[in-house]
Amino acid sequence: MTTAEPSIISRSAEQAHIWVNDVAEALGDDDHVYAYRALRAVLHSVRDRLTVDVAAKLAAQLPTLIRGVYYEDWDPSRTPLPIHEVDAFLDHVAREGRMAGETEASIAVTAVARVLRAHVSAGEIEGVLAVLPNKFRVLIEA
Repeated sequence: MTTAEPSIISRSAEQAHIWVNDVAEALGDDDHVYAYRALRAVLHSVRDRLTVDVAAKLAAQLPTLIRGVYYEDWDPSRTPLPIHEVDAFLDHVAREGRMAGETEASIAVTAVARVLRAHVSAGEIEGVLAVLPNKFRVLIEA
């Protein structure tokens, strides 16, 4: 009997580690638990603000384990949330990530957006930006 894991599991874990490491690096912090929390909070907050179609298209470009994190606790019938102001969006990120407030959430959004831009197609990023209020671009394009 072999104890090797299926290759999809090891590849998925490796890709998830790469994403978390990239977020930690973008945050300038070696705390990978915090980097994961920031990644999860931003992904959930963005997902909750997108239409179901755009949320699913973004998910299709995420690595398998990160996609699972993205979809965790999602109720598509409640989306998109009516968040139109940057402050409200940052409050949502801060609550999701158990962060101190808007400044910490803003740093997390910028770091995760940098990682998303590195790993997700430019066309998909534009699709996400197209359904978000223009005011959010400053966070995602920083």
